[in-house]
Amino acid sequence: MPEISIIIPLLDEKESLPELYEWILKSLEGREIEIIFVDDGSTDGSWDVIAALAEKDSRVRGIRFRRNYGKSAALYEGFAAANGSVVVTMDADLQDSPEEIPEMVRMVEEDGYDVVSGWKQKRKDNPITKNLPSKLYNWTARRVTGIKLHDMNCGIKAYRSEVVKSIEVYGEMHRYIPYLAANAGFTKIGEKPVQHQKRKYGKSKFGLSRFVNGLLDLMSLWFLSKFAKKPMHLFGTTGILMFLVGGIMAVWIIVAKLIHQAQGVKYRAVTDQPLFYLALVAVILGVLLFLAGFICELVSRNAQERNKYNIREKIR
Repeated sequence: MPEISIIIPLLDEKESLPELYEWILKSLEGREIEIIFVDDGSTDGSWDVIAALAEKDSRVRGIRFRRNYGKSAALYEGFAAANGSVVVTMDADLQDSPEEIPEMVRMVEEDGYDVVSGWKQKRKDNPITKNLPSKLYNWTARRVTGIKLHDMNCGIKAYRSEVVKSIEVYGEMHRYIPYLAANAGFTKIGEKPVQHQKRKYGKSKFGLSRFVNGLLDLMSLWFLSKFAKKPMHLFGTTGILMFLVGGIMAVWIIVAKLIHQAQGVKYRAVTDQPLFYLALVAVILGVLLFLAGFICELVSRNAQERNKYNIREKIR
């Protein structure tokens, strides 16, 4: 049984794999390890390199997708296959240094961290297209999730095995694994400053669209973590508030008209006032939101995982 499982998702990284393999062995000499390469639909011959490494070294394992599914899918399969008590993830482009792994593993094993995330203090990327958007993205992620990590999307991370076996990574949620872990009850999350290297081969597989997608994924994850099992708390509350605001506005307009009429003061018809139609819209939206919450509640109550919880331990 290996002590450390190293999961490396990759797409078209043929040139870097042999060098990365040797670098890992040198950095973790004396530790029982397994290296799991997850080929996410490469077309450049990366799988042939992985197969050759696996034939040479029994500690190397490989998983190959028939097509490109994305990094989250690769990590999901890697997590499922990992056997080590500590699981490490890193990118295959040689920008993450395996020399950081021993200390990150120590933080998990000895300091009791559930998750240790890398922090690229000095990025070797383009300051306009990568560094600045990354800072904005991480600032937003800290505010929304409440997890004080400087670099939540850093590729190199170490996890207690129980963490990766208790969470589900899907879509593009690999950016928020620390948040997924925290929502699953693994709250001791730390970070370690790590070296960041310039890309040596090929080019980045991620464009600027990842920041837009990342923000949308963050909003989805926040909503699911807060209201997945109680959607009526959001939709129902918002719907009731809008209904009350619209109702109060409509009543106020009608009462004001009646008072003016009784006093003989000139007044406009209720239906001639734009505020009346805004009140009607608020009332209708309030009813629709309440009904949406009710329907979501019915769906949630019938979901198979409505009573799925992470139990830490039991006595008897």
